[in-house]
Amino acid sequence: MAFRHLGLKVRTVAGAGIAEHLLPGLSMDAPIGLETAQVEAALADADLVVVENLLSLPFNRAAADVVTRVLMGRPAILHHHDLPWQRTRFTTSPPPPDDPNWAHVTINRLSEIELRHRGIEATTIYNAFATDRPLPDGRFLPVDLDPSRPVVLQPTRAIARKNVPAGLALAESLDATYWLLGPAEEGYGPELAEVLGRARVPVVHQPVDDVAVAYAAADVVAFPSSWEGFGNPVIESAVFRRPLAIGDYPVARELAAFGFRWFSPSDPGPLAAFVAAPDQELLDHNAAIARRHFSLTDLPDRLARLLQRWGS
Repeated sequence: MAFRHLGLKVRTVAGAGIAEHLLPGLSMDAPIGLETAQVEAALADADLVVVENLLSLPFNRAAADVVTRVLMGRPAILHHHDLPWQRTRFTTSPPPPDDPNWAHVTINRLSEIELRHRGIEATTIYNAFATDRPLPDGRFLPVDLDPSRPVVLQPTRAIARKNVPAGLALAESLDATYWLLGPAEEGYGPELAEVLGRARVPVVHQPVDDVAVAYAAADVVAFPSSWEGFGNPVIESAVFRRPLAIGDYPVARELAAFGFRWFSPSDPGPLAAFVAAPDQELLDHNAAIARRHFSLTDLPDRLARLLQRWGS
């Protein structure tokens, strides 16, 4: 974790999963309420608190209210992945709370600008990646794939804005196996079953423990989303040297300005030509951009500049 490199004490608090302090009331679908004393105890010796998206989207309003009260007047970073007006069901929700002791950090400049228009100053720090990580050995795949077909990997969950039909259509246009990594969420299960049930190519719907394994097996990465706060496959596909077919969502245009060379999922001709004769120069180009602008090794310096506001 980058904050450890800066000499700060790090404590992890979460509603579920692996953390030093598990407070179920923090979960998105919390089965119980969250007590103020629980949060105060978990954060008692923290010099700085980093809040990941809890105060960004109103999934758990009660927990957000408790955490807001506890954090008032103390140093905190509110890390925003998405904001309420960027999601259809939350468009009438207010902006995130604010306090003079807090720093708001966004993962794209679009959100930074939108917060500023609402009276909240923010800093953009793009997601960072291990950009020199090699691909794992492709001989040890966790799924059976037809070696006679290329593989189109969609490394996303299955929800409406991920645009699974477009990813599947791309696989069909390339006569490829379609591999969807993530589960259906937000009530999308029945629609996903219909979409995959009509597939004219082999379909694999199975996760992996290490996403790099899936990239190793892929010939094409499909990322046809209509909205993303960032979109990690944008950088992962570059790091793992795979061509990317990407949707025209707003933040994709922001990331494209760095100079990436991508394909359109609605125009499979150029991508089919690439699969038939891969252009190593294109892959080298995208990998170099990822190293230059999105490397995990640069993250501590970016955070150090942010922490200067508290004299750290």
